[in-house]
Amino acid sequence: MEPKVIYEDEDIFVLDKPAGWVVNEADTTKDNPVVQTWLKENFKYPLVTSRVERSGVVHRIDKETSGLLLIAKNQESFMNLQAQFKDRKVEKEYIALVHNQLKPSEGEINVPVGRLPWNRERFGVLAGGRDSTTAYNVVAYYTLNSTYYSLVELKPKTGRTHQIRIHLKYLGFPIVSDIFYAGRKTSRKDRLWCVRLFLHAAKISFYHPRTNEKISFASDLAPDLALALDSLEMQS
Repeated sequence: MEPKVIYEDEDIFVLDKPAGWVVNEADTTKDNPVVQTWLKENFKYPLVTSRVERSGVVHRIDKETSGLLLIAKNQESFMNLQAQFKDRKVEKEYIALVHNQLKPSEGEINVPVGRLPWNRERFGVLAGGRDSTTAYNVVAYYTLNSTYYSLVELKPKTGRTHQIRIHLKYLGFPIVSDIFYAGRKTSRKDRLWCVRLFLHAAKISFYHPRTNEKISFASDLAPDLALALDSLEMQS
């Protein structure tokens, strides 16, 4: 499955990225499909061959995360959208399924995160790390074999690497099938019924770089995650 263009004009693309796709080209991508490479192979626009602006990729979502991705086609749009991210004008919403009953059912997580000194490949809550904030709201509770889960909407107010995954782990409610933060044993059990990280970038709102009009886009829950959710029993 390839990324799907859900909106395009002379300045921007909005893509729906499938799980399993890496966003940016890097030496470590190996045999994984890469959004940036796909853009260069399929489209012609001013920034498509730019290494500095990463073919117009303004932000990233994790390889195993599905959902919305914003691409700038020209230098002006790239600079404008980068500034919007920096000034926290871009609003994003994710859907995640987490372990246990997350209570209270709504709240805000505000802890510093950073790269762990003892494992440079991992990130976590770290004194002296960068400030990070995520608001959350529980949509529904589910059970499977007497184990509880919570379906949660999350609105990150900052954009740190693995922020949502780290924040939920910190609260004690790791995301289903998260190898890094739920632990290998737990994630291995999860993947018997949920084949990958249950995290989906569902909504994005921002100001159009040319018109300054606020625009919003939404992406339905990816089919593999919808299938996993159907295997659970919703609690009333």
